[in-house]
Amino acid sequence: MRDAPDDIGERDPQALAVVSVNLRILATTDMHMKLLPHDYLAGRPCERGSLAQVASLVERHRTENPNTVLVDNGDFLQGTPLGEQAARAGGKPHPAIASMNLMGYDAAAIGNHDFAFGIEALQAAARQARFPFLAANLRLRGRSDFRGFTILEKTVLTDSGRQAVLRIGIVGFLPPQTTAWDSDLSRQMACDDIMATAARILPRIRATGADLVVALAHSGISDRPATRGAENVAADLAALDGIDVVVAGHTHEVFPGRIAVTDPRRGRAGIDTAGGRLAGKPAVMPGFCGSHLGVVDLSLIHEPQNGWRVAEAVARCETVEGDLPPAPAILRSVAPAHRQTLSHLRRRIGHSDDRISSYFALVGFDPALRLVNMAQRWFVRKSLVGTRLAGVPVLSAAAPFRAGGRGGPQHYTDVAPGRLRLANLTDIYSFPNRICALALTGADLRDWLERSASLFRQIRPGLPDQPLTDPGFPAYQFDVIQDVNWRIDLSRPPAYGLDGGRTGSSRVRDLSWRGAPVRDEDRFVLATNSYRLAACGLFAPLTAGTTVVLEPGPQTRDVIRNYLRQRRRLSLDAAPGWRFQPMPGTSTLFETGPKGLSLLPQVAERCGLRMEHVGQTDQDFALVRLHL
Repeated sequence: MRDAPDDIGERDPQALAVVSVNLRILATTDMHMKLLPHDYLAGRPCERGSLAQVASLVERHRTENPNTVLVDNGDFLQGTPLGEQAARAGGKPHPAIASMNLMGYDAAAIGNHDFAFGIEALQAAARQARFPFLAANLRLRGRSDFRGFTILEKTVLTDSGRQAVLRIGIVGFLPPQTTAWDSDLSRQMACDDIMATAARILPRIRATGADLVVALAHSGISDRPATRGAENVAADLAALDGIDVVVAGHTHEVFPGRIAVTDPRRGRAGIDTAGGRLAGKPAVMPGFCGSHLGVVDLSLIHEPQNGWRVAEAVARCETVEGDLPPAPAILRSVAPAHRQTLSHLRRRIGHSDDRISSYFALVGFDPALRLVNMAQRWFVRKSLVGTRLAGVPVLSAAAPFRAGGRGGPQHYTDVAPGRLRLANLTDIYSFPNRICALALTGADLRDWLERSASLFRQIRPGLPDQPLTDPGFPAYQFDVIQDVNWRIDLSRPPAYGLDGGRTGSSRVRDLSWRGAPVRDEDRFVLATNSYRLAACGLFAPLTAGTTVVLEPGPQTRDVIRNYLRQRRRLSLDAAPGWRFQPMPGTSTLFETGPKGLSLLPQVAERCGLRMEHVGQTDQDFALVRLHL
């Protein structure tokens, strides 16, 4: 360790003694522009998490322990209408960066969603930050504003009350799939394998004098060992020599706590969900949208011959309670952008005769998906007029973005009948995807639906109250295709596993278009979104072999907006195109938001299912029994 004023150094006789320091690392992740306790989609304040409330909690910790480091693990620039307003504002001060500057962040990793508005927007935000943006496995073609790692020289108080300097290496990683999820990005940058990058850069970090290394991994915790290019490798990173602490993210889970790898069917040595250890090292994944604050307490000991080492470590995630007051400085900083966002969202865009919800999208009642599909089909049909494909049937695929899951029992689309405003449109379609279209055969169409139907667990005939959906399968992979009809046979295993591997099974039955069975050689055009063109993921093997007949164009949300203007008045009350294959004497359990229970009679009628509310889960979801 280099000498410094008041530092523990070789010229100090007391340097020969063992020195101890208590260091606290505070971490946020996946904030997704949830800066204020406000629900822009519902148009009212909310109590569940925000950066402004996290700021109050951070100040409490700094008062308790002045030896504090504050880091963020990425995905902070996109996620709410406030983020879109900031992107539209261009060169103005970015409210998220301004807030993070006020809070005194020491470093931030870059997440995949931070590229949502383009590399230039991310670079502009980085130039406003008083802390470094880190992405060790990112390679930009041209000028880069981002580092791989930084060395934070932190003056700390020892247990004896003297000063010492800790050199803390902080390194960031983002998913290699970032460029695959957006083809536009692949022309401007590349994302290397996380593990290979870590093996290469960790010796450099140590060589620069780092006493401690914290890995900001915008990556989840997987139940399987990492393969080259793997997305979720936080557990594998922790096992590397040279890393002392891991901050995980990306999958919106809470660690220590219940995560997907605790599923009794799976498991992996070295993942301690109770003690907050990965490969024996302290690790946190603090939820999303300010739901939690990750806290890692390190007891460090400096020995004259060996330098600093971690003697003890405690990792935890603290819930950001609803009654925690937001920090006034953050409220003041964000207020102008907040007001502009509210004004923008109040704009009228149309009228709906029906309630538009997603509470039962996973059992066939999906007015929100129906609206998206109607708009996508309208746009693609119009775009193909005068081309050789003008006479080919146009279908449309859409999946629910807000369907509970890790977002909780409030995470559903719910738009009342009547006037529609821009806020409602954002509720219906949450992401800035762009519309495109593919040429499919009948065989491709069946395969597409098989992939979607893998959301459901296999159900054993004759048994009661079996869980319906696989919690590891995200709802945004469940595409519903309009204008075709089919049944899903839940007695059969899913055709695809969570990793996209083919199982050899099939569960799609009676696939038809306009009353006629779909043949393998039939030709269709499928309206979809740019995310489905990703070079990785569940649909990638299928889309890689198809022809793009309409390249990604305007944002899907803009297409829906223009469709509503054209229709002016909307009716979405229609029977679903798909149903479960009947299984007499068999029932399943399905989770939904409590506010959706008033729809039960309507859903049962439209879907041809007998359903009843049977209670609530520990996470406050309503539990509904479905008789198959």
